[in-house]
Amino acid sequence: MFLKKLNKLRKTLAFRLTLWYGTIFILFSLISFILFFYLITSVIKEGTDQDLKKEISSCATVMSIEGIDAVKQYIVLESQAAGEKKIFYRLLYSNGIVFSSSNMSYWKHIGFSRDAIQKLQAGSEPVFDTIKVEKIKHQVRVVYGLINRDTVLQVGYSMDGYSKLIETFRKKIFVVMLSLFIVAAITGLFMARKALKGVEDVTKTARLISEGDLEKRVPVKAREDEIDQMAITFNMMLDKIQSLITGIKEMSDNIAHDLRSPIARIRGIAEISLTTGASKEELMNTTGSTIEECDRLLYMINTMLFISKTEAGVGVLDFENVDTEALVKDAVSLFMPMAEDKSVILNSNIIIAGTISGDIQMMQRALTNLIDNAIKYTDAYGTVTVTLNKSTDENNIVIDVKDTGTGISEKDRTQIFNRFYRCDKSRSQVGTGLGLSLARTIARAHGGDIVFKDNPVRGSVFTLKIPVSNN
Repeated sequence: MFLKKLNKLRKTLAFRLTLWYGTIFILFSLISFILFFYLITSVIKEGTDQDLKKEISSCATVMSIEGIDAVKQYIVLESQAAGEKKIFYRLLYSNGIVFSSSNMSYWKHIGFSRDAIQKLQAGSEPVFDTIKVEKIKHQVRVVYGLINRDTVLQVGYSMDGYSKLIETFRKKIFVVMLSLFIVAAITGLFMARKALKGVEDVTKTARLISEGDLEKRVPVKAREDEIDQMAITFNMMLDKIQSLITGIKEMSDNIAHDLRSPIARIRGIAEISLTTGASKEELMNTTGSTIEECDRLLYMINTMLFISKTEAGVGVLDFENVDTEALVKDAVSLFMPMAEDKSVILNSNIIIAGTISGDIQMMQRALTNLIDNAIKYTDAYGTVTVTLNKSTDENNIVIDVKDTGTGISEKDRTQIFNRFYRCDKSRSQVGTGLGLSLARTIARAHGGDIVFKDNPVRGSVFTLKIPVSNN
């Protein structure tokens, strides 16, 4: 059971992040310790070398003032004062013969280097050397220096403290690194869990949604970090999915309601033709009615498919530069006979024109749907006015379709753009209930929209907004 939980934990992102954090932390800590150790040992060595140089200088001064006997006395006294196991002095001729020294009983295994004496004779600077003697068990720092032209002073200093420092470092480094790794792992796990809390929220929300709770959303902490951005994007995606699912459900319900009547009529016509001895003329009329009903069904189905594809972002539009003045004039000219037949005054008012980037056929379809509705629901001797202008910021082309018709009731205004929705006043009119939904879908596919407002006098105003082309 424990191994199973451990294996499950090993596969988590938090575990991997913790491992990476701990490893990187330990690596940098180890590098820092090594650099610190190198710095400390360098300082110790440099300090030791400076002290040894001072001893050479002091002996040289004594030699020049008081002579060799004073030097011999000086090195004995200095050795005793510092500790005979801590430092030693040895006087040599330039040919390598030792003629005097401090107490060498502890240092008897340490000789001298002829190479160092030769280097010293070749130059005036002291020569340093570090040696390791098994009997002493620690390093010894040795310096060779001239105190006069023919006399060499060898001074050796025990690096016992330096050796103990290295040994302590070697013993403690493993314990320190292990402790740091544990602390880094705990800290890393806490930070990883805290950072991934938003991801866990997304996972929980997705799980709840998969179980059927489509209203669930990921909480946003208002920190404006990457997790919040992911949560906001995820919620937007959920809103879009819910909207599409709701649209599918509504479309299914509407199809069941609005397509049932035409299909029932087609079936009724076919049954009458089969059960009655209809003449050839009657059969032709029946066939014509059936074709009309089928065309109406095909129009509704094709329109629904276009709306669904466009809203899902998979609809293909043929964009080009569209002259809005010509667009409005052509649409008004197209509906002029219909308006005259109904005794409705149809006007166009071109204030400011412009060019938009769009699918001209789809734009014509959206605008003609608005004009068709305006004429359809305007009584005789009423007025429909199509106005072309630009928005106050001049970023959008604005087309207002204003009528003096029956208007739209308060309860219907929130639903007029829904598919198949038809106001009570429009039930007596021929239509599918898809015109406004189609027009708004086309507008939004072009980066614009359609909004509704009341006509201050009487009737309705539908405003089509489309961004101005930058070309």
